[in-house]
Amino acid sequence: MACAAVMVPGLLRSSVGTICAQAASLRLTSGALRHLTLTRVDFFIPGVSVVGGFSICSSPRLLKQERMIELAVKYANHPPALWIHNQCTLDSEVAVRVGGEFFFDPQPADASRNLVLIAGGVGINPLLSILRHAADLHRDRVNKGSGYEVGTIKLFYSAKNTSELLFKQNILDLVNEFPEKIACSLHVTKQTTQISAELQPYITEGRITEKEIRDHISKETLFYICGPPPMTDFFSKQLENSHVPKEHICFEKWW
Repeated sequence: MACAAVMVPGLLRSSVGTICAQAASLRLTSGALRHLTLTRVDFFIPGVSVVGGFSICSSPRLLKQERMIELAVKYANHPPALWIHNQCTLDSEVAVRVGGEFFFDPQPADASRNLVLIAGGVGINPLLSILRHAADLHRDRVNKGSGYEVGTIKLFYSAKNTSELLFKQNILDLVNEFPEKIACSLHVTKQTTQISAELQPYITEGRITEKEIRDHISKETLFYICGPPPMTDFFSKQLENSHVPKEHICFEKWW
């Protein structure tokens, strides 16, 4: 997995910038910073005919304060991913388009909502962005005494083993910083080695279950799901069958 840090003065739906394997720099206009509450960017790489779609894993706050976004790109034979891992360098130029409908963008006066985030494998990337954004909103509320009031946040995250639980330290840091607000349940399905003492309190061996999710259903809760299509289909259907309104279920599939 490579992380790309993207420096952005602003962002439009379609813009041109420069990137490198570990960092990226984009020069864009400032008219659409709100689009970075979205969690996906498309890369149009010169000389590569295939468009690359990558998830944003940073909070919009990083863009606002440091003019940067972070992307997580898994090594694969997909031409754009290969280019990022093997060819791109500082000042490589690409065109970038931001989009998608999978985001959390509450306004200060909006009603407080609880969040349940359900991730499978690299599906953690956009959900980490949402988690970080919610943590930033909570910090603002605590420090300023005003702003959007975040409800509780529960992250369910499943991978084959603990080594494939991406960003686990970032997640635990947020859990420890805001134990009254953020909790996580990390699931492993094919663990063959001993689990570290630090992770053990958060680890469940086996898949995320329907009951675990159902226990968090309430009229104040929004559900975000990202992972392999069978997983996304299963949980979105189960939530609908449990009478969760469709507008409270957001999901993004891998194709």
